[in-house]
Amino acid sequence: MGGVVLALAFLAVSAWSCLALWHQTGGDGLWRLAAVVAWAALLVFLAWLAWRRTRLGLILIVAAFAAFGAWWLSIEPRLDRDWAPDVARTVTGRVDGDVVTLENVRDFAWRDAAHAEERWKTERYDLSQLTETDVILSYWGMEAIAHTLVSFGFSDGRRVVFSIEIRREKNEEFSSVAGFFKTYELALIAAEERDILYLRTNARGERTYLYPLRLPKPAAAALFRTYVETGNALARNPEFYNTLTANCTTVAFDLARLIEPGIPSDWRILLSGYLPGYLADQGVLLWNMPLDSLRRRAEISTRAKAAPPGADYSEAIRREP
Repeated sequence: MGGVVLALAFLAVSAWSCLALWHQTGGDGLWRLAAVVAWAALLVFLAWLAWRRTRLGLILIVAAFAAFGAWWLSIEPRLDRDWAPDVARTVTGRVDGDVVTLENVRDFAWRDAAHAEERWKTERYDLSQLTETDVILSYWGMEAIAHTLVSFGFSDGRRVVFSIEIRREKNEEFSSVAGFFKTYELALIAAEERDILYLRTNARGERTYLYPLRLPKPAAAALFRTYVETGNALARNPEFYNTLTANCTTVAFDLARLIEPGIPSDWRILLSGYLPGYLADQGVLLWNMPLDSLRRRAEISTRAKAAPPGADYSEAIRREP
C-alpha cells in the first residue's frame, strides 16, 4: 500500500511539474514541448531506477524535484512587462479623510472586444456621499464560474467599479489552466461602468448580472478604502494571479473579511457563479426573493444592448424591465 501511495504521489507531482514547465518555458510550442518531453523522460528514467530498488534512483528523484522546486520558487511576479493596453496601468490612490483621489481610472470607449479609444484619468470621490454598492457577475462560459466586480455609487450620480483581473501581456490570452502556474500577475483596475461593464455586456456579449448590496455606509466606505490600499500595495509589490486561490472573487472575499472577519467561508466563493446564493444566505442583498426571480431581475445584458446610442449606460442597466 505504501508503494502505491508513493507511486501515485510521484505521478501527481510529475504531471504538475510538466504542466508548470509547459506554461513557464519561453519560446514557441515546439521548444516548450521539447522541454516537457526531456523532463518527462528524465522522470521516467529515475522512476525505472527506483523501481529497480536502487537507492540511487530514490535519491535522484528527490534531488530532481528539489531542483525543480527551487526553480519554481525563484519565479517572481513583475511590474515591468509589456502589458496589454487595458491593464497597462493599475489604480492607486490617496485617502484624505473622506476624500479619495484615484489615479489611473480607466474610461475606455470600446469599439469591439479588442479595440478601444484609450483614456485614463484622475478622479476624486467623497466617501461620505456613498449611496450604493453593487456586486456584478459576468459569465462567459460555464455556470459555475463568473468574473466578480464591485461598483460604488455616489449621490452626485458618479460610479466607479473595482475589478481584480489578470494582468495580461500584449498578445497573451487568458487560460484558467495557465492561471495555476504563475502565468499572470494580479491587476486591480478601477473603471467607469460605461467601460468595464459595457465591455462585458455589449462588446463581448457576456451574460452579466448586477446585485445591489444591503451594505451600511461605514462598511461600504471601509471596503472602498481597502480596495485603494490593495491597489497601492500591488503597485509596489506585485502578486501572481491563481485560478483557485487568488482570483477576482477570492480576493474580493478576503477584502470583505478585513471589514467583517466573521464572514463564513463557503464553496460558492470558489465557484463564483453561485455567489448570489451565498450573498442571499448572508442577508446582504438588497432584494429578497427566490434565486430564479433574483437572477431575472439582476440581468443587465439585455438592457445594456437595448439602450439607444448616447444613453447613460449606468442608468440604462438599472432601469426596471
